[in-house]
Formats: sequence, C-alpha cells, structure tokens
Amino acid sequence: MNKAAVYSAHADNRQAIIEKHTGLVKRIAHHMMARLPASVQIDDLIQSGMIGLLEAARNFDNSKGASFETFAGIRIRGAMLDEIRRGDWAPRSVHRNHRRVLEAIRQVENDTGRDAKDAEVAERLEMPLDEYYAILRDVNSGRIIGLEDLGVSEDAIIPEQVTGTNYEPQRDVENNAFHRALAETISSLPEREALVLSLYYDEELNLKEIGEVLSVSESRVSQIHSQAMLRLKSRMQSWVE
Repeated sequence: MNKAAVYSAHADNRQAIIEKHTGLVKRIAHHMMARLPASVQIDDLIQSGMIGLLEAARNFDNSKGASFETFAGIRIRGAMLDEIRRGDWAPRSVHRNHRRVLEAIRQVENDTGRDAKDAEVAERLEMPLDEYYAILRDVNSGRIIGLEDLGVSEDAIIPEQVTGTNYEPQRDVENNAFHRALAETISSLPEREALVLSLYYDEELNLKEIGEVLSVSESRVSQIHSQAMLRLKSRMQSWVE
C-alpha cells in the first residue's frame, strides 16, 4: 500500500472514531453545564470538546492499556476546561469569596476538630446563613470547582499509561500517595457531601438528577457540591502547597 493510501485509511479511521464518539462530547458538555452560568453556551463547549476528540483520535495509542473512550474523555474535558479558563467570567469578588470560605472552613475545623457546620462557617464569616448560601451559589456558577482545583496536575490524577507521558518511578509513588490521600479525605467528608461527589463524578448524574435522588432542590445540591469541594480543597491544602 502506498503512502497516500495509508494516509487515506488512517484519515477514514479517525473520521469513523470521531463520528462514533460525538455523543460522548455532548454528554460531557451537558454534564459540565450543570456547574456553569447561563452565559456559557452549550455549543461553545461542544465545539471545544470536538477539538479535544479530534486530538484524541490523532494521538491515541492502544498499546498504552487504556480504552479510547477513557483517553478521549480526558482530552475532551481538558479542551472544555481550557476554553472555559480562557474566558474567565468570574468577577474578582467570586475569587475573593472562594478564598474566604476556604479559610473559614479551615479555621472552624481546626478549632472544633470536626466537620464545620454551615451555620458555623457563616458565623465565622460574620454573615447570615442565607448570604453564605448565596456565596456558595456564586462560587459554584462563577468558576469550575473540581479535582483540578486541588492544584494537582492531570498527570498526578491520571495514570501514565493513559496520558502517554514517560514513565517516572518517583511520580508513580507520588500518584499513589495522592490517590490514597484523596480517597481518605473524601471518606472523611460528611455523608451527604461525599454522596453528592460520588453521584456527580462517579455516576455522572447532573445536579437535577442528584436532587431527585436526595429529595432536595437542584439549588441545594449546588450548595452541597460547592461546600464539599471547598471542604475537600481545605483538607487537601498540603497537596496544593
């Protein structure tokens, strides 16, 4: 087979892969939209996700041990997050309040030796509980709050055989330690917060679906998710630093 025919065959194969996994891009985009403000357009997310899918189809190596869907999912989410960060819509007040809530949770839990209650965090911030919940809503819709906000790179979360980076034994040890610390920290969260994270990240339910499971409103799920991620980030501060 000549070079032109080989190139054409590879191009056809990539096109078939892209067509087969377009639904994956849309599913990830709609899942991510649950934590984004109305100003973000679903079509923009899908467009950036398709770029990630195209890069995944071009770079996938099935000898690395990961399925294409796993590999593509990482690249699609990464492309969407890059697009979101390039157009950071959050005002400075949201970033400032994000840091204030983190510090308040840390202070309360250091003082009490237990999970900080909503009312205690609000009191430490010297504001009514309703105002604290409004801040949680703003933080949740004003920026992406996820594992990437722990300050840990993709390589520290995703195994080497998936990312295709060069193998380094020291990083392998660090990855394992991070996973253990993250699992232990999640298990230490209040039961409802840990359940929300599990349903959102593991089961990939959206906020409305989680609300139906827990018999609470979608806005309350948003609050629980925000508080869970802020508490998790507070307790994983040593990894961030």
